[in-house]
Amino acid sequence: MTEEVEGNADPVSRRSISGFVLVPLIAFALMVLFGWGLFRGGDDLPSALLGKPVPDFALPPVLGREEGLSTQDLIGHVSLVNVFASWCVPCRAEHPLFMELSATGEVPLYGINYKDPPDQARAWLDELGDPYARIGADINGRAGIEWGVYGVPETYVIAPDGIIAYRHVGPITRAILQETLLPIVRDHKTQSAKEKTP
Repeated sequence: MTEEVEGNADPVSRRSISGFVLVPLIAFALMVLFGWGLFRGGDDLPSALLGKPVPDFALPPVLGREEGLSTQDLIGHVSLVNVFASWCVPCRAEHPLFMELSATGEVPLYGINYKDPPDQARAWLDELGDPYARIGADINGRAGIEWGVYGVPETYVIAPDGIIAYRHVGPITRAILQETLLPIVRDHKTQSAKEKTP
């Protein structure tokens, strides 16, 4: 009888040992996948709006600001549109770059404040600075849906004819700004200048 009990206990202990090994292994694999997805370039997510006009929208201003943002504000010049929120940690990380860009005057930067309580949006901009020429408050997220926003932050390059030329999902780094966004902006500005000259 003792042998039967020992024989039955052995498979149970093997299962518990394999569970102790298997569960952490699966958890580690999931963390690796999550980390890879979080830190790899997110700008390759598909967008049905690339090469199409910006959505028709009109947003009120963020609390404490005078001008909102609408489709018409994006027509006639190359611009960047940044979708951000005060509760977004990566938005805070990219914000100093937008402050620097705004100071250069190279390209107008517009903001869509996404699903943010009005007082928090105002406090965030007052604390970190306001690099935006205009900001629309998308409190209910409807404009974000129209733009096809996956999450914040997202940044778009808008051509002078109001066509979405490029979309970047995730925070902007100095390398992304210098090597991707600004070259696209400059190309569109050059192309627009050529079209205006006879």
